[in-house]
Amino acid sequence: MSVTSAYAGPGTPNPEPDPPLAERSSRARKVLRAGGVAVLIAVLLVLASTVTNAVLDQNERANTVAYGERVEVAGGSLNVYRHGDTGPTIVMLGGYGTAAPAIDYAPLIREMDGFRTVVVEGFGYGYSDLEAPPRTVENISTELHQALKQARVEKPYVLLGHSIAGIYELDYANRYRSEVAAVIGIDASVPGQINGLAGQGSPLNRLVSATGLLRVVSAVAPSLVEPDGDSYTAQEREQIRLMTNWNWANPALLDEANHAEANFEAVQDMSFPSDLPVLSFIKKEGSQARWKELHQAQLANLKRGELIELDGGHYPHWTQSEALAEHISDFLASAAVGP
Repeated sequence: MSVTSAYAGPGTPNPEPDPPLAERSSRARKVLRAGGVAVLIAVLLVLASTVTNAVLDQNERANTVAYGERVEVAGGSLNVYRHGDTGPTIVMLGGYGTAAPAIDYAPLIREMDGFRTVVVEGFGYGYSDLEAPPRTVENISTELHQALKQARVEKPYVLLGHSIAGIYELDYANRYRSEVAAVIGIDASVPGQINGLAGQGSPLNRLVSATGLLRVVSAVAPSLVEPDGDSYTAQEREQIRLMTNWNWANPALLDEANHAEANFEAVQDMSFPSDLPVLSFIKKEGSQARWKELHQAQLANLKRGELIELDGGHYPHWTQSEALAEHISDFLASAAVGP
């Protein structure tokens, strides 16, 4: 039997003993204290950034010229922008999260010579209220109808919608068929697609704007929030950037994203009235097989339906406005849609 001794032999020091408990506790307190100070500094910086961002928002709003007119609907006020005095009326609806729909459509509006264009900015968009009743497809259609009535928009009108507005104009055309002369979709959402708004309703998204982080990002890399192409003026780009800072992930938009699944379900078995002319633009870019099939299926039962593929991404009105305007004019003329 052998016995191991704690003695390591001549010239070999014994291992260092553990520090006393009091010394270890002191070190732990220092670490915690340093961590607490770091957290406090971070909180103070976030608070300072949030306050600064709020002040900048207020000053920018006060010194930026608003466009359009506000009209009262159930639940608040919507902003309505008009352009042109003669020709058929086209009512334009923006896609999800578009900070300033009237400016977003500016290149297309400029190309639509001979038309009266009306952009209705729903709750959460542009200069409309940012708080809203529940964002159900029924409420959205009802509010649009009320806004057009309050603004005395002449009937019948053409509905033009981008992205998620596709399911809203589908619902609207069925509710108010006699008031709709035709429907145009710009890479518009259709029944049967995946819910592209899933996950976008998190209130954490609001922190990106409220804390000023979005403002920093848009200042450093404006291309992330500004439209592609060269069809926008410098002033339009600046206003889009500013309004993105103001409107990003506001309460109405968060609620709209959270209602998206139910809204898609509400129109799942809905189709356009067979006598309604419908023109659908979709992007060529990317994997298009399923996307194209869904749009073809939506047009299948119509007496007059047309599908056109355009180069570019999800926002063809940024870079293809001239082609869009030409196709729209030809389609409406062939469908005998006039003032």
